[in-house]
Amino acid sequence: MQSKRHGISGHTRGGSRDKIEAGGTLGAVRQVMDGMIEKAGNDKRFAQEMNDCYDQIGRYLQEKKVRVELDWEKVKSPKPEYVLGYKTLKKVGFDDITDILSKLVVLKLNGGLGTTMGCVGPKSAIEVRDGQTFLDLTVQQIEYINTEHNVDVPLILMNSFNTHDDTDKIIKKYANSNVPIYTFNQSQWPRIKADTSLPITTSKDSPTEMWYPPGHGDLYKSFYNCGMLQQLIDEGKEWVFVSNVDNLGATVDPVILRHLANTDAEYIMEVTDKTKADIKGGTIIDYDGQIRLLEIAQVPKEHQDDFKRVKKFKIFNTNNLWINLKSMKRLVEEDQLQLDLIINKKATSDGTPVIQLETAVGAAIKYFDRAHGINVPRSRFLPVKSTSDLFLVTSNLYIMENGYLRMNPARTFSTAPIVKLGDHFKKVKDYLARFKTPPQILELDHLSVTGDVFFGANVTLTGTVIVVANHGAHIDIPRGAVLNDKVVSGDLRILDH
Repeated sequence: MQSKRHGISGHTRGGSRDKIEAGGTLGAVRQVMDGMIEKAGNDKRFAQEMNDCYDQIGRYLQEKKVRVELDWEKVKSPKPEYVLGYKTLKKVGFDDITDILSKLVVLKLNGGLGTTMGCVGPKSAIEVRDGQTFLDLTVQQIEYINTEHNVDVPLILMNSFNTHDDTDKIIKKYANSNVPIYTFNQSQWPRIKADTSLPITTSKDSPTEMWYPPGHGDLYKSFYNCGMLQQLIDEGKEWVFVSNVDNLGATVDPVILRHLANTDAEYIMEVTDKTKADIKGGTIIDYDGQIRLLEIAQVPKEHQDDFKRVKKFKIFNTNNLWINLKSMKRLVEEDQLQLDLIINKKATSDGTPVIQLETAVGAAIKYFDRAHGINVPRSRFLPVKSTSDLFLVTSNLYIMENGYLRMNPARTFSTAPIVKLGDHFKKVKDYLARFKTPPQILELDHLSVTGDVFFGANVTLTGTVIVVANHGAHIDIPRGAVLNDKVVSGDLRILDH
């Protein structure tokens, strides 16, 4: 898969003839869209989505002809006022912010499936700790806040057409909680053919693979179009805390919420220090004197090594965002949010090359007044993207209370160990089958496991541990084993009895 971004103003190439050529294609796109809208009958939401998709295809065709190139000379490290240190903010607790807690909304981006981890259905339904799912933990956190402080913070889930039906069934189990839960769907757009830029389908009722959700940058318009944004404003809500549903560190933070209220900032992005594992993460920059989010795919190839240098770009975006609801409404109504396009190249099951036009929610930072970043502790970025991440959050490295995970104070270091589990552990089902119980890892620095390996119960791993079962070999780590700075390889079979 290849992806390419456009959209930061810079040098342009092309001319009026390019616009005419793009216009011919765009006219054909308009005909297809109008035909689908007509076939769908009086479906206003569908018509709105097709019109929005048409607008983005127009942008894509224009930017494809009039190439927009990043001017690297204008890319600077962020000004001090663009990124504040979390430690510099006034320390407050939940008891100090009850007056503004009731004005907060929590929104989780819930459009992804668990397919990369071998699971069926929404990723938020994967069990991550003590039999509880991402969604279970999120509800527990908000339930605790609402109970302890007598407020009514609601939970909003932005689903995609891939996760909507299953999520609606799942949330029924929270009917007796004190957390109001609402859902809405992000847009559903037709994929476009790579060669003609025309939609791959002409009917709303075509198979699912003809469609795609256009990235989480679609949040702003979808939130507005479904009417929920206005409803929450009418109820007196002022801010929304947005995060990925699989980030277990993205919890309501009283310090940031109080800072948000005190500074009247319209938009705050949580960033954290880069490590070697995060060198490709998007970062806040000063571009031509303005705050921007820069992603690696926007960087010219000859400057990508520079982008990856931690000394120049020391932070990356966690996708934990705090946004003023009225400001969001204003910018949507004024059609100001022209987010940088992500051109995502894919192929259908029959091999047809297609393109998905996507946007990222963080790219909107440049449009909001008094927008800035806050450099937060690494503990606020705890995503579970793989079974290697799952290994960490299910271990004794973390303690859970009221849905919150915090690092075990018994660990000497404040950072998590590096864990790399091989392909035999890639799917959750296989991962669970290969560990009798989660190993004890309080003193682990690095773990690398490759090949056909099984771990018995009550195993302890410390220091650097490397386990390699070569092709055709099998390794059983016995019950109660303690591996301290060990390399285990070869073939080892042990039967429990």
